[in-house]
Amino acid sequence: MIDMNNMSSPRCQRDSLYNRLFNILSNNTNASSCLTLYSTSTEYRDVYHAGRYFYAYFTPIIIVVGILGNTLSLNVFLSRNLRSLSSSTYLAALSVSDLFSITFYVTVEWLRRGLTFLFPGTNLRFLDVNGMCEFQLYISYVSRFMSSWLLVAFTVERYIGICFPLLRRNLCTTTSTRKIVSGIFLFSAIVVIYKPILSGIYKSDAGNLYCTGSPKHGFVSFVFDSIFALLISFVPFVIIIVINILIMRKLLRQKRSKNCKRVMTEESTIRLEFTIILLALSICFIIFNIPYLVLWCRNFLTSKYVTTLNASTSDVNLSYWQGLLYFVRTIFYINYCINFFLYLITGAYFRREVRVLFSYKTLRRSIDRNVKDDAAYVCLKLI
Repeated sequence: MIDMNNMSSPRCQRDSLYNRLFNILSNNTNASSCLTLYSTSTEYRDVYHAGRYFYAYFTPIIIVVGILGNTLSLNVFLSRNLRSLSSSTYLAALSVSDLFSITFYVTVEWLRRGLTFLFPGTNLRFLDVNGMCEFQLYISYVSRFMSSWLLVAFTVERYIGICFPLLRRNLCTTTSTRKIVSGIFLFSAIVVIYKPILSGIYKSDAGNLYCTGSPKHGFVSFVFDSIFALLISFVPFVIIIVINILIMRKLLRQKRSKNCKRVMTEESTIRLEFTIILLALSICFIIFNIPYLVLWCRNFLTSKYVTTLNASTSDVNLSYWQGLLYFVRTIFYINYCINFFLYLITGAYFRREVRVLFSYKTLRRSIDRNVKDDAAYVCLKLI
């Protein structure tokens, strides 16, 4: 396996600290080599090693929990009792996009940065081949874009259901929801088409092959990656905050109003639970995105494409910032695994459907076992 940490490149000397950090944030798999060349302080080295160990050991837990949790969530939202609701369509699609994000983004990044840290001799060259590189980057970008905007669409759907109940019957149907989800998918596929076009397998100055953006189109990649980062973090962040404030204001007004004293049907109770689920998802999205977004903004504003300020290695210790980057990256990954627990905590109907799901599978296995036993008994009788 290529040991990226031992590479020494003249290009590393030319790039600024924040430009190298920005490359890491933009999934430049070779940029980490530039960040580990310098370490002048014991405290900074401690931060770096703590960040790497935190990332290397905690990310596999996120991967396993995320795959299991999103798979269970998908089965629940596609169950007979919930699949007829438009909100279930959004959350089922969100589970699928999170599964793809975990598989093609979180897992691949951990293999490159976590597994190779724990086991330096690991060979992962199958990731750095033409075709696989572009495919992995494209799917990871599409799924991450969808995860952010499906949450935005779900927020808008709940806003219409709470604030404009008369429009809900026409705008918040399962048919219209499927069209919106399909539209988000097509839009995501078109928006990120630039990534495989501007990426590929390139040689480092040390002669090693790695999957990254084209060096000839560095500025173009920088612009598109910056737009992409804003579209999956800052823009949804603002929209979700504004709409949730409007939803909470409407709910508080309804609570104070006498009109609130009406009989709650099962359907209206389920829809209220979906609204509570939305608030929980939104809060966690904001909490887990803020550290990553703040660090990204700082690195963006000090990049060589934005400012002439040169943050050299003598000004700021690179190990400290890379260690910090590993911490916030891991926190950001929690977005893709926590939803199942939020559904369990905030949704009584979701918990009921989980119990039904497991009881059905247990009953099914029991029936299959009895059928097999009966068949074996008949065969013995015939013999």
